[in-house]
Amino acid sequence: MVTVNPTAVKRWIALEMKRLREASGHDRSAAAERIGKATTVIAHIETARNLPAPADLELLLALYGVPDRVQLFREMVKRAKRGKDWWIGYKFKFETVGMSELFLALETGSARISSADMLVVPGLFQTRDYALGINQSGERRLTDEQIAAWLELRMTRQQMLDRSDAPPRVWSILDEGVLRRQVGGPAVMREQLHHLAELAERPNIEIQVLPFSAGAHPATDGTFTIFDYPPEFIGDTGTVYIEGRHQPSYYESPEEVRDYRNIFERLQIQAHKPDQSREFILSLAKEIREH
Repeated sequence: MVTVNPTAVKRWIALEMKRLREASGHDRSAAAERIGKATTVIAHIETARNLPAPADLELLLALYGVPDRVQLFREMVKRAKRGKDWWIGYKFKFETVGMSELFLALETGSARISSADMLVVPGLFQTRDYALGINQSGERRLTDEQIAAWLELRMTRQQMLDRSDAPPRVWSILDEGVLRRQVGGPAVMREQLHHLAELAERPNIEIQVLPFSAGAHPATDGTFTIFDYPPEFIGDTGTVYIEGRHQPSYYESPEEVRDYRNIFERLQIQAHKPDQSREFILSLAKEIREH
């Protein structure tokens, strides 16, 4: 079983409570009336601001026509209250390092991560020097302390790939341009390519290269990531994450997620097969060595 963080569990409870209410044909006013509280209480539950009280949970699920799910929700509420998110102890502000708690929660709580990366190597795969090169190429000028905090977060995120309790299945499609762009210089890029080749040998990681020869492809929005969650997140169709220049976008409707799944599947067909991709990555590393 995946070790799911409290924030991810709260998100699931909120989305599922909203989905069940809408499927039953009741609006927030009717739900609030059923528990004898203000409509804002329902709104706060459905936006993950607050967890539902045990008594309210039983009444609401009965109203929504799924009284048999009370025990499941009670257990999920308990899980949301247990422990703490791993990033809480870090001494930095998320806006300083360009990362949100929601993103970390979704990434850490995922059973499968599927990403199409058209610009840079994804954060979970970056070496420290490559990550530093990405940071130094940005327009924002950070202090040494801020850079150290950013790098610490980036490297700590990668520990999820090594966890013993069901590490996520990661499937990454990398545009050839990502591999040819020498972030940090030749030595740094050569190390990064070898790191990718090593990661590709892990049983839970698949890496495909989308070559220039594939021509036009369907990833018109550029880089995107699809998060899929553990089986206990019943009814959850997943989340699509797109990192914007000013703020990220999250898509969670079944139609939106399905659209990006279709794009990802088409990219898988156009890209080199995993074994061929690993050889391609190593060949690029050798080219750098020869210069």
